[in-house]
Amino acid sequence: MQDDSPRPVSRPRPARMLWITAVWGGCFVAIRWGLRDAPVLWFATLRSVVAGLVLLAIGAAQRRPHPVGKRSWSLIGLLALSNSSVAFAAMFAGVDGLATGTAAVLANAQPLLILMPAWWLYGERVNGRTAVGMLLGFVGLLMVALPGGGGTGAWLSVFAAVAITGGTLLSRQLTGVDIVQATGWHFLVGGVVLAVVASGVERLPAIRWTPRFLLVLAFLAVVGTALAFLAWFQEVQRSALGPLAAWTFLTPLFGVAFGLVLTDERPGTWAAVGTAVVLLSLWTVVRASRGAT
Repeated sequence: MQDDSPRPVSRPRPARMLWITAVWGGCFVAIRWGLRDAPVLWFATLRSVVAGLVLLAIGAAQRRPHPVGKRSWSLIGLLALSNSSVAFAAMFAGVDGLATGTAAVLANAQPLLILMPAWWLYGERVNGRTAVGMLLGFVGLLMVALPGGGGTGAWLSVFAAVAITGGTLLSRQLTGVDIVQATGWHFLVGGVVLAVVASGVERLPAIRWTPRFLLVLAFLAVVGTALAFLAWFQEVQRSALGPLAAWTFLTPLFGVAFGLVLTDERPGTWAAVGTAVVLLSLWTVVRASRGAT
């Protein structure tokens, strides 16, 4: 199943990865605040649709070519379902049922999930230290998710991480397609799918268009989604997936920190210990991935 075509070998750019992960960490607080004014699925829909429209406007202004061909649109459709429709719905529902920091940890388990598929699909090998880090991360995730028998929010957040991982793997295939247009269209298509589901589950949107909600939506859709995911997909095109995904260990770290500072949330003992174990595991994966490249 390996793709034998040449693979990117560049290292992720640290400055870019720092702002991406910081913004993504802040998104969990933004989601928490926005859910005061909008239901889960309609809020997720707005995030995706607004992000898609912003990127398509940028693409039009820069006269970028639209995707063409069955393969390109098939990939964009799959990416829309995975990285937008499923991931955002599960992520928002997970935040709605968990503390902000816990949701940030569980929804950003991508480094623990992507390494084996990256080896299978792209020949990016997993060494012993990486395997130890993955096992440690799995233990940490269980410690976060299972206190008191676990909960729907925990598993939804893990499901979001799986969907985002699938999106990252799919985005590597977007060769020969303008990345701005592809990213914009996948968010717009994914948002339309979310709108259909939201209309069936939550009926007509009951949204309070408060100044707070508008600011949260602007940050979440434009900065945290359109710009951050565009930068992420650009890095996916040029970097090995293992070292790249390992950088996202900073996302839950930022998420926990923002949750403590901005929402005054205090995680329970098991969740706090599990979070620390996950971060330790991700640090192990980072070190192992650097040594392997």
